[in-house]
Amino acid sequence: MSMPPKDTTLTAPGKGRLAENQAAAYLTARGLAILARNYRVKGGELDLVAMDGPTLVFVEVRLRSRMDFGGPEASVTGAKRRRLSLAARHWLAGPGARHRGPCRFDCLLLRRVDDPAPEWLRHAFDEEGHE
Repeated sequence: MSMPPKDTTLTAPGKGRLAENQAAAYLTARGLAILARNYRVKGGELDLVAMDGPTLVFVEVRLRSRMDFGGPEASVTGAKRRRLSLAARHWLAGPGARHRGPCRFDCLLLRRVDDPAPEWLRHAFDEEGHE
């Protein structure tokens, strides 16, 4: 009696981890130094924290293969931007307390897990969550 084939479909968290790994590799290849991944605080999470020269960069990684609701960029809503800003303030009060240079919020948008050309939106929004 043979066993049914094992389901190898990735779960949403599994896809998210792969997308974040891809994003970290993409940014590292472009000269950024990754400082942290999945920095969580009550009310928010930073997917990646990186240095781009003297600039501290908070990176939101979005993966959305279906365009039904506008693609990955549409999923970074005002509420999401506010949660990212909250998490960034926590980072700057904690692990990043010594940082005195500029900061920015970037988004890295992937259309699929193995997207060879993700869209990198530098300065995607400000600390108040405005585009």
